[in-house]
Amino acid sequence: MSEVIQGFDSCPSWAPAFGYLGASLCMIFASWGSAWGTWRAGLGVCHMGIDHPAGIIKTIVPIVMAGVLGIYGLIVSVIITQAVAPPSQGDGYNTYSTFNAYTHLAAGLCCGLSCLAAGGTIGILGDVGVRAFGLTAEHGNKWFWDPAALEAAGHHHGGADGEDDGGAAAVAAPIMSNRNAAESANKLYVGMLIMLIFSEALALYGLIVALILSQHNYLCSSGN
Repeated sequence: MSEVIQGFDSCPSWAPAFGYLGASLCMIFASWGSAWGTWRAGLGVCHMGIDHPAGIIKTIVPIVMAGVLGIYGLIVSVIITQAVAPPSQGDGYNTYSTFNAYTHLAAGLCCGLSCLAAGGTIGILGDVGVRAFGLTAEHGNKWFWDPAALEAAGHHHGGADGEDDGGAAAVAAPIMSNRNAAESANKLYVGMLIMLIFSEALALYGLIVALILSQHNYLCSSGN
């Protein structure tokens, strides 16, 4: 039996349950954040691909960054799982302490919840960012807005003297010039990348703290 101090067992048989709980919660929350970010950002990329098909590959960055969150959870979960010590051979005494159990639970929650928060942030920013980027790159025109067709309709419905009244031409004209649209789209893309990088940093902070927590160990001596 493990060492008992004033009625408290420092290495009870249920201690590994909290260690494995920390590993599972880390993987669950990290995968949740990764799926959430991929879902939201993916919707934005698909929607943007209708208005600006040339920018699909360029705006795939939020999806990649959301997918990395699952790797963070996998790393911490594997470290915690390998640190859960099985009962000693022969006597079957448990050497995994409650100190390790609570530490690993805290490490798993730290990394998992950080990845969940980062995934939601990346998904929402990626969704809105890529849609705005595609709309800006296309001069503010939507996919159903065909300037050539509108201009032809304007000439067809022109004044009695055969001249165009200019109404349809004004509607069909781009909101922004090509040069201003490209410049504005590039600035918006750079700003979106900066916001995504700092959103990803939230998960990185949780990963670092989880790795530090997982280094703290206290094992009971077999046979105490």
